Amino acid sequence: MSFHKILVAIDNSQLTQTVFEQSLELALFYQGSLMLLHCLCNDLIGEPIVPIPVEVGLYPAIMNDSYEAWNLHYEKQRSHGLTILTHYGEIATSQGVPTELNLSAGEAGLCLCQTAKNWGADLIVLSRRGRTGLAEALLGSVSNYVLHHAPCSTLVVQTDKQGISTQTLPEATTVRINEK
Repeated sequence: MSFHKILVAIDNSQLTQTVFEQSLELALFYQGSLMLLHCLCNDLIGEPIVPIPVEVGLYPAIMNDSYEAWNLHYEKQRSHGLTILTHYGEIATSQGVPTELNLSAGEAGLCLCQTAKNWGADLIVLSRRGRTGLAEALLGSVSNYVLHHAPCSTLVVQTDKQGISTQTLPEATTVRINEK
């Protein structure tokens, strides 16, 4: 089995560097290509607040300020995402790996699975924050969602017990391979 189209989840976590390095190593080994994906979270997609009639006491100036603040926050997050993608994209391209950049908005797990399906990815590489129990139940787990819904193989880079990413591929990963 070889991985020619590798989808890489790029986020703001401490493991992003390790995820990228392992993805780049695989792309070089298999002479594959990368798609670097950064998902803007759901709270940036909808409107900042639900429009309330003026009769309720919310004045148009306050509404306008709220929308402007939301737009500023959205553009800041979007710009930061593009900066991260561009940084890693330049590194991969300089190594001779064909690389695409993708900035999307939506729930990260669903976004990763949809992009993998649409792009025809052979492998998704992402990190795992290590949430368990109540934290995982309340906040969800992107890696758990992707492991159960991905249309392709999945490589999950994990932290050790002290929260530090492990560098060696066999110890740092959970791999699920779909056989068709």
